[in-house]
Amino acid sequence: MGFNSLKDVLQEQLEDLHSAETQLVEALPKMARSAHHDELRQAFEHHFEETRGHLKRVEDALGELGVSQPTEVCKGMQGLIAEGEEMMAKQGDPTAKDAALIGAAQRVEHYEIAGYGTARQLADDCGFDGI
Repeated sequence: MGFNSLKDVLQEQLEDLHSAETQLVEALPKMARSAHHDELRQAFEHHFEETRGHLKRVEDALGELGVSQPTEVCKGMQGLIAEGEEMMAKQGDPTAKDAALIGAAQRVEHYEIAGYGTARQLADDCGFDGI
């Protein structure tokens, strides 16, 4: 797909977010199981539920654009999740490992914030009020 309009860019951004959220739905339960402190485990579980809601909203937005089968693969999220998996695989002090998991989760969150900010602005620019 080329970028012939802002709507094309919006579609690409939403497809990328769909891929990112789908990957997170798979990764967050693993992160929750890896957390040593109950509070962190609960935070990951809560974020998992939020992520499922985000995925539904992205699917709805793609539906408004006429996209039923997104094809974009979010390579950025693949990398962030791979880094998180490296943290989970390391041995060491449970508190230190949890701190590393928090760092990985913060990177993911900032990536999401950037993607949603871009998509929101593009949706506004294209006149989509419901996205």
